[in-house]
This record gives sequence, structure tokens and C-alpha cells, in this order.
Amino acid sequence: MPGARDQGAARARWLGTGLLGLFLLPVALSLEVSVGKATTIYAVNGTEILLPCTFSSCFGFENLQFWWSYNSSDTYKFLINGTVKNEKSDPKVKLKDDDRITLEGSTKEKMNNISISLKNLEFSDTGKYTCHVKNPKEKDFQHQATIFLQVVDKLEEVDNTVTLIILGVVGGVIGLFIFILLVKKFIAFIIKKTQEKKKECLVSSSGNDNTENGLPGSKAEEKAPTKV
Repeated sequence: MPGARDQGAARARWLGTGLLGLFLLPVALSLEVSVGKATTIYAVNGTEILLPCTFSSCFGFENLQFWWSYNSSDTYKFLINGTVKNEKSDPKVKLKDDDRITLEGSTKEKMNNISISLKNLEFSDTGKYTCHVKNPKEKDFQHQATIFLQVVDKLEEVDNTVTLIILGVVGGVIGLFIFILLVKKFIAFIIKKTQEKKKECLVSSSGNDNTENGLPGSKAEEKAPTKV
């Protein structure tokens, strides 16, 4: 029957979706590597730069392997590699290609830091630096993150004039809006007080008119004393 076939197909789709979710869940919670929010960093020729890299894993790690690689338009090479025995051990370097490189990483306070510093920068150091991590505890699952280093002659000062102008205009508009609201409230307060005074004046004037016309309750009702 068509209805039964449709129900069977729907169940099969739900089952397939569930199995796919179970398959992807460990991947979503597995090893992650980060080099920070900045995708490009700038450094002056002859100075030192820190290339950041941290990793995390919800499953923990043992004998974790890491390495840094360098890639430019005409060169690809491994810079440094090492291991981290466990969460209580600091990273250890096994091989280093360049003496200018120093491992700055530490696993203390669960930082899982495998950053490196590069000294005496040269213009030829410009290129992509990739931090690789492989976790045997996750069946040798690997992840990596890349940051681009641009070595320059000098760092250009950022011109914030436009930004300051925009902030000044926005601040002025907000200040003007607040000032208008305050003036509006002040005017409303003055109008209210004026109306209250007019109302009091009208009531007082009405009482005076009643007195002069000899209406009940006024002093005109009093009789003059009879002469003897």
C-alpha cells in the first residue's frame, strides 16, 4: 500500500539522520587547533614574533604529536616537531630545523599551548605557518590551523581620523537626542505648573465673585445691627 511505503520511507530517513548524527557527534567534539582570531600578523624585520597555537580535546590526549610547517610560494618545510605525553606534562621538542625557533608552549593550567617564537626575522620569513596536531587517543585524528606572517620594514601607523570623526558624529547625535528629551520634559513640567496656577487662579476668582454678588455663603448675607 502507498501509505505503508511512505511511512517506511519516513522511518528510514529518520534512522539515517540519527545514525549520521551519532557519527558526526564525536567529530564535532574531537580535537581542535587554534592560532587565534587574527589570520594575518605583521612583524618588523630583525625583531621577534610569537606564533600562537593552542589545542583542545574533549577526549583527553596521550603521546600527542605536534609540528609546525612553513609554506611560501616556492618553499615548504617542517620547522619543529614534538610530543606531549599527557595533560600533566609540558611539550617536548624532538626536532628543530631552525635555531631561531623556540617552543614557548606549556600545558600548565590546561592551556595546551604549543606556540613558538621566531627571532631575528627576515623578509624571507614571510609566508604561511601551520600548526599541526595529531592525537593517538582519538585514533590519530589530526587537525591544523594556519596563520600568515608578513615581515615588513616598519609598521605603519593606523590612521584613526575617520573612526574618530564617526564616533564624534554618533556621540554628538546621541547627545543632541538626550538634550532634546530633557528640554521636552522641562517644557512639559513648566506647562503643567502653569496650568495648575491658572486653575488655582480661576477657583480664587470664582470665590471673589460670589462674595460681591451676595450669593449664599457670602458675607452679603450678614444683616446690619438694628439701632435702639
